[in-house]
Amino acid sequence: MNISFSRLIAKVGLKRPGVAEGVGMLAGVVIDAVLADPRRGHPVALFGTAAAEVEKRVYGDGRARGVLHVALCVVPVALLGHAATRPGDPMVRAALSAAATWAVLGGTTLGREGAAMAELLEGGDLAGARERLPHLCGRDPSGLAVPELARATVESIAENTSDAVVAPLFWGAVAGVPGLLTYRAVNTLDAMVGHRNERYERFGWAAARLDDVANFVPARITGLLAALGAPLVGGSTRRAAAVLRGDGHRHPSPNAGRCEAAFAGALDRTLGGVNVYGTRVEHRPKMGEGPEPSVADIRRSVRLARAVGLAAAGLAVLAAVRGSRGRKG
Repeated sequence: MNISFSRLIAKVGLKRPGVAEGVGMLAGVVIDAVLADPRRGHPVALFGTAAAEVEKRVYGDGRARGVLHVALCVVPVALLGHAATRPGDPMVRAALSAAATWAVLGGTTLGREGAAMAELLEGGDLAGARERLPHLCGRDPSGLAVPELARATVESIAENTSDAVVAPLFWGAVAGVPGLLTYRAVNTLDAMVGHRNERYERFGWAAARLDDVANFVPARITGLLAALGAPLVGGSTRRAAAVLRGDGHRHPSPNAGRCEAAFAGALDRTLGGVNVYGTRVEHRPKMGEGPEPSVADIRRSVRLARAVGLAAAGLAVLAAVRGSRGRKG
């Protein structure tokens, strides 16, 4: 039977809006799983370089300057994403969706960093683990012992499962390529300037608040999926859900607490405590009822994060495809 390529596309429904994007998102997830992040020339790193240049030109110790910085960095990215996915060849839309999804996802790299920390600590390489920790979070590792390094790693994996995996997939399902790119721009700016220190307390306010809004729903999806996945790491869904409900709101971040609480409950461990960021010391509330994380719990948290990521990918692709029904191409 001789079926032309264009007829095949029509047969599988790729011409419907949302289907091409959903297929592309699925391809992007697979590419991320195989290739992870490139060591050089990553699109997000290039955006960060550009954002830093904009910061040099507009910085001022005030919220208005911070709002301007966010607008100058985020709006062009959103417009670029919109322009790139105007109605056209469905194969091109699928390819662009795949490329954008791969560019914004960080789940595979997150898992590899967690595994690297576990390997270093399992081998007794405390100095190597301290040197590696900044790949995951901004805490000062110089004075951290093995238990604190394990806790920092588990907490970072929990939070970044939302930031690097669930949130971009959520916004990709909601708004396609513009959603993927815009979310990553917002999240990257928050990582760059959304800090509570003398330089960024006011200038970074807009980036931090916008990131809070962008992650509000994804963080709660992450918490729910982590609770549902608890049996995969020897935990209880009921216990994880209880910790999520009881402790998730106690974290100073409106979003990170949901992720960390769910992971704490799923792993049956207690997270939270004293965190040192340079000269700033934060006392985080305890979440969970079990012992503090051990080195073995790092690999468990990686397995849970991967399960959450796979579930989120499936839901995002399904939402994108189902959302195409009833819309005209």
